[in-house]
Amino acid sequence: MPLYESIREAMQASGYDWEVVFLDDGSQDGTFEILRHLHATEEGIHVVRFRRNFGQTAAMAAGLAVSRGDVLITMDGDLQNDPADIPRLVEKLDEGYDVAVGWRVNRQDPFLNRRLPSKIANWIISTITGVHLHDYGCTLKALRREIAQELALYGEMHRFIPALAADIGARIAEVGVRHHPRRYGTSKYGIGRTFRVILDLITVKFLSGFSTRPSHLFGLGGLAALLSGGALVGYLGIQRIVFAVPLSNRPVLLLGILLVATGLQFLTMGLIGELLCRVYYESQGKPTYVVRESLVARGPTADNPESEAVQETAAKSAVGRGDW
Repeated sequence: MPLYESIREAMQASGYDWEVVFLDDGSQDGTFEILRHLHATEEGIHVVRFRRNFGQTAAMAAGLAVSRGDVLITMDGDLQNDPADIPRLVEKLDEGYDVAVGWRVNRQDPFLNRRLPSKIANWIISTITGVHLHDYGCTLKALRREIAQELALYGEMHRFIPALAADIGARIAEVGVRHHPRRYGTSKYGIGRTFRVILDLITVKFLSGFSTRPSHLFGLGGLAALLSGGALVGYLGIQRIVFAVPLSNRPVLLLGILLVATGLQFLTMGLIGELLCRVYYESQGKPTYVVRESLVARGPTADNPESEAVQETAAKSAVGRGDW
């Protein structure tokens, strides 16, 4: 198997302890039989086979869930990523970073239908999330385990891993990596995925900025609409009462009423969002923060039960809010 052979060659030269997790995303081309044989003949091979095709995000989440290493590497199986770049990503983590993202400097893909849309998408994602990277679409990444445990991946969110990681305080670095022409299979990515990516980007922006305070998002717009609509209705009411100006031919009255109704709806959505937020966190005991590390006080407080409870809570939050 060329992919495994290239991984083995790169990792044996690196001197790291390693394992490989293969995800068979419901393939129908005999891939699993090859993986079954590889699992029977080689050590350190973990194979997960989906019942059907669930997509790259689900495959990546499953791979992160079953992996056992302190550093997790994600990569495609089409041989366009080069396993020889893995040690360089790990070295970047050794410099103090939490996530090392591959950047396909010399990308071997058609310009018009692959690289150009990718450049536009990278600029949009960088601008909206505030995490500026050249290549969000490169699957070759290195993550510390504690960061991977915090990530909840749904939809097409695998491409937003750096933004999701940065939201919980991860330090992100970008590393130039090699990119080879496609030798096997055909790409399933195209313009049709653009709309789904945009929807997921909106979700990421909401989760990163307003997941614990949804009323700030809906409330500001609702308050603006309510105040402006109320001002319009009040102004027209004064004209009608004081100056007897007829309002039947004044469309601005309908605009004022619409703004008032819209403002009330947005404020209500914000309050409902606050309730859902509290149910989400409190019902599962999820903290609204992430601890990087904790230095516990020494001395008389070490035997204090309340202090032990605080330490236990900090330890749980440091491990992560998600179960892998």
